[in-house]
Amino acid sequence: RTMAEVISAALKASGVAFTSHAHPAVITAEEQEVHIGGLPGAHVKSLLVADKKHGTFLITVLNSRRVDMKAVAKELGLAGANLRFCDKDALKATLGVEQGALSPFALINDTEGKVTFVLDQGVLKHDTVLAHPLVNTATLSLSTSAMLDFVKAHAHEPKMIDFDKLAAAAPAAPAAGENGKPAKAKEAKGEKVAPTTTKGETGLGLKHTKEDDFTAWYTEVILKSEMIEYYDISGCYILRPHSFMIWDFIREFLDKQIKSIGVQNCYFPLFISKAALEAEKDHIEGFAPEVAWVTRSGDGELAEPIAVRPTSETIMYPAYAKWIHSHRDLPLKLNQWNNVVRWEFKYPTPFLRSREFLWQEGHTAFATKAEADKEVLQVLEFYRQVYEELLAVPVVKGTKTEKEKFAGGDYTTTVEGYIPSTGRGIQGATSHCLGQNFGRMFNIQFEDATGQKQIPWQNSWGLTTRTIGVMIMVHSDNKGLVLPPRIAPVQLVIVPIPKKGQDAAVVTKAEEIEKMLKEAGVRTECDTRSNYTPGWKYSHWELKGVPIRCELGAMDLAKNQVTLVRRDTGAKCEVPMAVLLQKVALMLVEMQHEMLAVARKKRDECIKHVLKWEDFVPVLDNKFMALTPFCNEGEWEEKVKDMSREESLKKAGEEGGEDLRTSTSVAAKTLCIPHDQPPLPEGTLCFVSGKPAKCWVLWGRSY
Repeated sequence: RTMAEVISAALKASGVAFTSHAHPAVITAEEQEVHIGGLPGAHVKSLLVADKKHGTFLITVLNSRRVDMKAVAKELGLAGANLRFCDKDALKATLGVEQGALSPFALINDTEGKVTFVLDQGVLKHDTVLAHPLVNTATLSLSTSAMLDFVKAHAHEPKMIDFDKLAAAAPAAPAAGENGKPAKAKEAKGEKVAPTTTKGETGLGLKHTKEDDFTAWYTEVILKSEMIEYYDISGCYILRPHSFMIWDFIREFLDKQIKSIGVQNCYFPLFISKAALEAEKDHIEGFAPEVAWVTRSGDGELAEPIAVRPTSETIMYPAYAKWIHSHRDLPLKLNQWNNVVRWEFKYPTPFLRSREFLWQEGHTAFATKAEADKEVLQVLEFYRQVYEELLAVPVVKGTKTEKEKFAGGDYTTTVEGYIPSTGRGIQGATSHCLGQNFGRMFNIQFEDATGQKQIPWQNSWGLTTRTIGVMIMVHSDNKGLVLPPRIAPVQLVIVPIPKKGQDAAVVTKAEEIEKMLKEAGVRTECDTRSNYTPGWKYSHWELKGVPIRCELGAMDLAKNQVTLVRRDTGAKCEVPMAVLLQKVALMLVEMQHEMLAVARKKRDECIKHVLKWEDFVPVLDNKFMALTPFCNEGEWEEKVKDMSREESLKKAGEEGGEDLRTSTSVAAKTLCIPHDQPPLPEGTLCFVSGKPAKCWVLWGRSY
């Protein structure tokens, strides 16, 4: 029997109720959270550590804990202990489990009682606990009391530690997850300390690389850089200040742009009556699987279910019918900055695909189609500016095919991004012309200048916090975030480099520089924490993506200069104090433009012209997008999707099909019909049907 079967049998024999949740193999707690993040209960990680004198300890703590091994040893009364992490061989030899599968259940294999079990008191605050059944491809959910009974039944009385108390007594700076606390970097002779992100030196390095395990890398980056925190409802995430400040910059920029064309902000309720939601059948059909419903109030059932908005057309347009009566009431241009809920069936990904997200949604009404068409493109240009001018992410402006357009609308325009590391396209933002469809459905009418009744032309358009995820995926690297200067919460960090006898002078000068830069509008932070080495600080701020690091030591002070280091390229330069402000301003502008140029070059190299079907799937398999001549017929669009999926799965030896919940299908889909169309010579044939081609279409695998 497998170890999972042994644990399951032991629990069943004791009458313990549990639920097993299967998932792909995981090594770290962060990877595990991707798959079980929404399950209720205590999410825990287990650490096996040992000391030559005091023996071996299994420490189980809440995932959110940062574990300082010296503090743990002191709390346990282990005088002179040096608790070190056991390697995978010791893990196997001591508790019989592989890396990534450790949990309190492993104590079943410690028949000689050589391992001391240490438990975080915070776990007891939860009714249920989640732990691996000694394999890393599943997680068991069971009552916390049952887990404790299991451990005690196998002769291991837990030693309880109040980690909240330890955290309160610890220094304010972040520790380093499973490495305990940040180890001090070795200082070079003199005063400069070489920056490093090696896990063994600072504890801040990433365990996964962008090239080898993109999903795990992305999860680790957004957690360690303090962009998000997981929440106990699957698909919902906490946006921490570091990410919310970026959203604030996006919001401030876009709000100014849309107000420049006469749009006003407003707010409509979160809830929708069933009758209003179902008024536009084509529209709701596209959202129906994702709609969340409120059915209870307190102990009683509601007379009628109330929907939580997936989008606001059906909330706002009944009010438009009350407000629009004459051509003098038009145009009506409203926008909301709000949240929406779409109960995604697919596996969630922070920022990209979540059950609740923040966005803006504009809803406008015009007397003529020409006015509506003009605004669709105006807003699309604003969205391009957000991606390219703020986030330094290149996008393709285009129109969606009939099959991919917004349900119930006339046509949809889009800005499409691209993630080179995965070879996938991603919809950045959309601007829809709804035509007169919703006007008819909600009886919105106006009297024109001749006294005739008319139906207004309507648009809707939206951009979400997905922007942040796209930016992270495009720019960030194996040291952490790489943030474009225009949206970086901190644009420059000053790291004073101490030297005995001159610390005060260095810190004083650093604070003077901070004051000068802040007054000039540069978002600056001076890291004067004395409990961390300069090397550790370098890694910390690299992880958080700060565009420029300013190093200042005693020798710099003597030369009246500083050393500036760019986050994206690592380029260093020594800068005299007299021109520091000008140099910083120039570097920020150069970095912003160069990040876009580098990303655009990489994106352009990954768009391949494909003229025949046999070249299509190989192009996708090489992580490229395909620009093809196409007949633009829905039937053939669906065939391409099915044929590409079948061919890809066959090549991979997975002819049984793919998980319908995946957000990363191997099937190709149309990303857009680019507005910038290459020449299409007369007689050009569609790459798949052989019919006359009507346009060039951009295809790709997509998020």
